[in-house]
Amino acid sequence: MVGTSEAGGESWRGRYYRLEEVQKHNNSQSTWIILHHRIYDVTKFLDEHPGGEEVLREQAGGDATENFEDVGHSTDARTLSESFIVGELHP
Repeated sequence: MVGTSEAGGESWRGRYYRLEEVQKHNNSQSTWIILHHRIYDVTKFLDEHPGGEEVLREQAGGDATENFEDVGHSTDARTLSESFIVGELHP
């Protein structure tokens, strides 16, 4: 399924995006990342990210799982990230 979705809640369940679609969201107007096969729209979080906007922008449109885990994010950060889920990577 390809389309736009509001981030957060459970409305993302059943929404699948191909990697090619995610890769299009690699700019400051639309910044998507992949974490553990889920798609996150972090556009509105760019200015608030503790590590700086550039950290997210470098991963935009791609899989940020390894970098996310390497940093060792807190439980609070992991919980917060759930509010940005818009879908899952197409199997």
